[in-house]
Amino acid sequence: MKRAMNILLVMCAGVAGQLLSAQTQPSGDAARGKEIFERRCTGCHTLDQNREGPMLRNVFGRTAGSVMDFEYSEALKKSQLVWDEQTLEKWLSNPDEFVPGNNMGFRIAKPQERQDLIRFLRAGAQK
Repeated sequence: MKRAMNILLVMCAGVAGQLLSAQTQPSGDAARGKEIFERRCTGCHTLDQNREGPMLRNVFGRTAGSVMDFEYSEALKKSQLVWDEQTLEKWLSNPDEFVPGNNMGFRIAKPQERQDLIRFLRAGAQK
């Protein structure tokens, strides 16, 4: 009985380790994210120039509302958000719910597309 309990504990620890590892590893695909960016985001954004939306190169670690020469909503400027996987996930899934009063009238409904786009912004949109 004691041996069976030890085996069960080792198996549970292994499963828990796999779950934790899966949660900390990015699940998106940067190549697909680039395609999504080019197809869905470039109507308003580029990586290196402000347009209707702010430039997005090096967005990770940036404080929301801080790109020079871009006119942000007061709500976003006051949000004190720093862009990372979690904030971008919430923002892209429903910007109006995440920061009421913002000016972005677009969202990405599919979770996998959001993860792919976030992965691209993190890995592929850095200088």
